[in-house]
Amino acid sequence: MTSSLPLHSQHQRTYHENKFVYPVLSRRSKGISIGVNLNPDKICNFDCIYCQVDRREESETRFVGFDQLLQELDHMLKFVLSGEIYQDEKFQSVPQELRRLNDIAFSGDGEPTTYKNFDQIVAAVADLKRKHGANDVKLVLISNASMFHRPGTQAALKIFDENQGEVWAKLDAGTEEYFKLIDRTKIRFSQILENITAAAKQRPIVIQSLFMLVNEEPPSDAEIDAYCTRLNEFVAAGGQIKLVQVYTIARSTAEAYVTSLKSGQVDEIARKVREATGLMTEVYYGNAD
Repeated sequence: MTSSLPLHSQHQRTYHENKFVYPVLSRRSKGISIGVNLNPDKICNFDCIYCQVDRREESETRFVGFDQLLQELDHMLKFVLSGEIYQDEKFQSVPQELRRLNDIAFSGDGEPTTYKNFDQIVAAVADLKRKHGANDVKLVLISNASMFHRPGTQAALKIFDENQGEVWAKLDAGTEEYFKLIDRTKIRFSQILENITAAAKQRPIVIQSLFMLVNEEPPSDAEIDAYCTRLNEFVAAGGQIKLVQVYTIARSTAEAYVTSLKSGQVDEIARKVREATGLMTEVYYGNAD
């Protein structure tokens, strides 16, 4: 049975028999994104209240099989680049203008940079991308920025820089209090801010920010003002912000008290960001309208 949900709301981490590699129609990538899941065990150093991953259910797959992951990616690249994917029932309805492979994204069921050999797997994926002649296909890291200060992650980021890479760093708050409420982690907010600043000094990065209703309450005006201040601080320190993604929930979450903003609320936050920072901002709507 084909789901009636739009494809961008269906980001399952498995595809047929694959355990680590999966294709999605990504609203933020404006095309097909091949996801690489380095956290099939669902372990993450954040426990975001809006996360779609239910960490109360134990995963069937506990460890990443390096060779299997590369084999799955090799087959997936052939599947997508050849156009065969659009014969699959799930992807037959993809509009012609979105029938393109935009990126290979390290995302999945947890924070990808916690994978102990992250730089090695990134290098192997980059080699495989070159093997397929997919030079225009981006490597994208979707990260909470908590591990950017580690030498292994810094080595991996250089590989991204050399391979049409983009770093998408999560920033869901402007204050420590709201950060703890939304992202539920023991990691200091100041560490995240320092890591984003350092990464943005080395390369232009994308800031990805998800705002939502928590117990039917949107983020306060003061919180959005503080968030804009953090963005301005990155730039003042020499950081390069190529884009700010302001979006809301489009898929079911682990916590029932978290729901999506209406489109007008998303637009209003984006307007404040543009006025306060002058940064390029894109919006992505949810399921509240």
